[in-house]
Amino acid sequence: SNWTKIPPPLFKKVVIVLIDALRDDFVFGSKGKQFMPYTTQVVERGTSYSFIAEAKPPTVTMPRIKALMTGSIPGFIDVIVNLNSPALLDDNLIWQAKTAGKRIIFYGDDTWVKLFPKHFVEYDGTTSFFVSDFTEVDDNVTRHLDRVLKREDWDLLILHYLGLDHIGHMTGPNSPLVGPKLREMDNVLKKIHISLLSKEEASLPNLLVVCGDHGMSETGSHGGSSEGEVRTPLLFISSAFEKRSGPLTQPKLVQQTDLASTLAVGLGLPISRNSVGNLILPVVGGKTMREQLRFVHLNGFQLSRLLQENTPAYEKDPGYEHFKIAEKSHGNWIKLYLEGNNSEILLNLGKKVLKQYLEALKTLSSSLSKQVAQYDVYSMMVGTVIIMEVLLLLLLSFPKALSSRAEFEVPLSPPLFSLLFYLMCLMLCAVHVIVCTSAESLCYFCSMSWLTAVGVMMLISALMCGILSAIAKIFENSRLPLKNPVVSSSRWSEVNVLILAGTIGHVLSLGASSFIEEEHQTWYFLINTLCLALCQELCRNNFLLKEYDPQHGTTVKQNFDSIGEASECKNIDIPAAGNAKLGKATSSAEFIQGSDKWISLASPWIILICCRLLRSLNQTGVQWAHRPDFGHWLTSSEHKSELSFLAAVSLLMIFFLVQRRCSLVSKIAMALGLLGVYSYRAAIGNVIFPWQHDTKDISKGITEARFVYVFVLGIVFTGTKDLLKSQVISADSSVKSTGLWEVYSGLVLLAALLFRPHNLPVLVFCLLIQTMMTKYIWRPLKFDAAQITIMHYWFGQAFFYFQGNSNGIATVDVSAGFVGLESYVEIPAIFLTAFATYAGPLLWAIHLLCYLSSEVNRDSAAVGHGCFCYALMRSIPVAIYIVLVTGLRYHLFIWSVFSPKLLYEGVHVFITAAICLFFTAMDQNHSHKV
Repeated sequence: SNWTKIPPPLFKKVVIVLIDALRDDFVFGSKGKQFMPYTTQVVERGTSYSFIAEAKPPTVTMPRIKALMTGSIPGFIDVIVNLNSPALLDDNLIWQAKTAGKRIIFYGDDTWVKLFPKHFVEYDGTTSFFVSDFTEVDDNVTRHLDRVLKREDWDLLILHYLGLDHIGHMTGPNSPLVGPKLREMDNVLKKIHISLLSKEEASLPNLLVVCGDHGMSETGSHGGSSEGEVRTPLLFISSAFEKRSGPLTQPKLVQQTDLASTLAVGLGLPISRNSVGNLILPVVGGKTMREQLRFVHLNGFQLSRLLQENTPAYEKDPGYEHFKIAEKSHGNWIKLYLEGNNSEILLNLGKKVLKQYLEALKTLSSSLSKQVAQYDVYSMMVGTVIIMEVLLLLLLSFPKALSSRAEFEVPLSPPLFSLLFYLMCLMLCAVHVIVCTSAESLCYFCSMSWLTAVGVMMLISALMCGILSAIAKIFENSRLPLKNPVVSSSRWSEVNVLILAGTIGHVLSLGASSFIEEEHQTWYFLINTLCLALCQELCRNNFLLKEYDPQHGTTVKQNFDSIGEASECKNIDIPAAGNAKLGKATSSAEFIQGSDKWISLASPWIILICCRLLRSLNQTGVQWAHRPDFGHWLTSSEHKSELSFLAAVSLLMIFFLVQRRCSLVSKIAMALGLLGVYSYRAAIGNVIFPWQHDTKDISKGITEARFVYVFVLGIVFTGTKDLLKSQVISADSSVKSTGLWEVYSGLVLLAALLFRPHNLPVLVFCLLIQTMMTKYIWRPLKFDAAQITIMHYWFGQAFFYFQGNSNGIATVDVSAGFVGLESYVEIPAIFLTAFATYAGPLLWAIHLLCYLSSEVNRDSAAVGHGCFCYALMRSIPVAIYIVLVTGLRYHLFIWSVFSPKLLYEGVHVFITAAICLFFTAMDQNHSHKV
């Protein structure tokens, strides 16, 4: 009779305790029994229901709060919006509660305050991004509890604790800090539960909900879709439930989105309009059969209405059909019930109807979850067209860009006066009008101003005309007889074939989700194969060419002679000046030819050994990420002395490898800076000094970190001063080379500070491989700038994965963004996190610039060639990947695999653009030679 009205609430007061990064095994596993005794007792023998709630990726806080409160599945873009959350405009539980006149109090993560402004009668937000704070962030929440629990002027209390998440980010899930934090949370839950029980009235019971927004991976991070990240505990504790008895069963799996509809029913509120969640039935299991059927019917009605709004052929959906059948049975049951039939038959029939409803809810929910993504295909197409046009222009400019003049021209002026350009503009504008007037859903490109839209159309037309004129020029040139060929027509070496095959193979592999998950394997394979190809090249140069091919150009003797001369002219990449003196004293040619020849032959094998050692340092990817690795062994608390020794040796090696080409001032700054890095790690308790026995006095290490920043800025400033001097005052290449090397060494010091101590060997091997390849491979074999650029790019990509990164968001080390910061400051935090994540590719790119600039006997266009090849190597995979992702947008793993990879690629493109700008600024070729 009253089915249009909302049922009355089932609970008087509701307390939601959300513990950030609470993994299911922290409550239901051995850690729960050990550190959360009260919660374990309530779960096993108390009046409670326990579940494992499964979160959908991306497992970061803001999208998960949205899912918990709206019952809908947030979009992937929320990963980025997570940094600065806008107000939530979707229908949600908090808005419904406020509209119904319920008084809501909130303490904890200020993301809630940003999502729900003006919804809380009282609140106190704490910043969620300052991850090196484990205690104050939770004390700020707990300090309000005693006062609030005594009061009667609230209906819904929400507490969001961040300490556990911060411990995970800084030290991982197996840290000794996790236990005490779980014990602290157990005491908080005990206090709240006892207070709620003491205040209960006969009419309505109270409810305590304990949940996590996401879990944490084995490294302590989150964002991905591994089991540890998506499974969180969900506990409902209330005197309304029956006491648990009998053997303990494994908690049932539910969806995180189910909480919104369950709480809505519990508080007597309408279910949120876009919720795809199901009612968790045991929570209302104590009510009469009529009420239970009423609740599931409300949930089914809401889901079927949502399906009608989103699917044209909704009547054919199996979930909708099941719901209509259940509704009919429900009607028959009501007739029998109103006739006063109270027999066992009625109860059994009621159970049958309930089962039908639950089946329908499950089917409706799963079909709605699948069609959540609505794509703005028109905007995606426009973006893809521009990207592909730019890539085509880069490819067509390849011969000219790698010529001796290193010119990269985009012929834009002739097309602007051609008829084709105006015709294309008109045609594209007409298409734009048709699409935007007929589009039913909101389109980003259509919502832009007409001026911007016409500008985009003109850009597409101009690029298209540029491509056509570039193709026409190539055809013209092919008809003319070649006077001086642009690119030398030398035969293709094995290294060239490998570079081409490797690039094409890698690009094609991006179409498969498994290859993206395990992309590190592709890069490890490519650099190992490259080392073998280089080994073959060195053997051929050392042994075969002398005997069989006197005309093949320079022999290795001459190559090594030229190195000797270059190193005598100015000290390039020879560790000590003593080498130059020795070279003068003895016959430098014989000396270099003797020992260096064998070191040169051994160097590819030494590099292979280094790469193999690095592979076992950090397990990455998805399939084998859980396997134990050397990094895990080092970071466990019982191996702190081994980690300390390794960190100290690594820092010494870094100093030895970097200081060779720095000025005396920079050498001193470097030494003090590296000492500061060790002091910082000792201060925060990662490593110990030999005289230190207890690690009680752990601080945030802010003073030590800032001490290092001073030296980083000092070294970079010295380098920048030299660069400006070489650019403005005198065109002296030695001053420029020193300046570049000092900028590079400043970045190495910054990386040493931001890297976790067990990752310092990655930095050592990076510098070692660069030194070996420079002295013993690139110089003797006289590779051109394009080949050396591609080798740098490949090694940069491999080192990205050697650091422990992957294509999942969970491997981003957020703690790096807070080194030396007292509170959350957005710009420095983003810069430091990005630098720490992409340190491998960045350091190899800057080393490439140092190397090409320092080579005196190289072609003056080498830096220009390097810049162009680096841009091209980055553009090819990104452009093809964008096309692939657009095509695969309905793939099962689009959100968990393809989208995170797209985010990584986007950030990497920004960094590459910055590198190319730096290359162009350093390329003096055009200002002096052309």
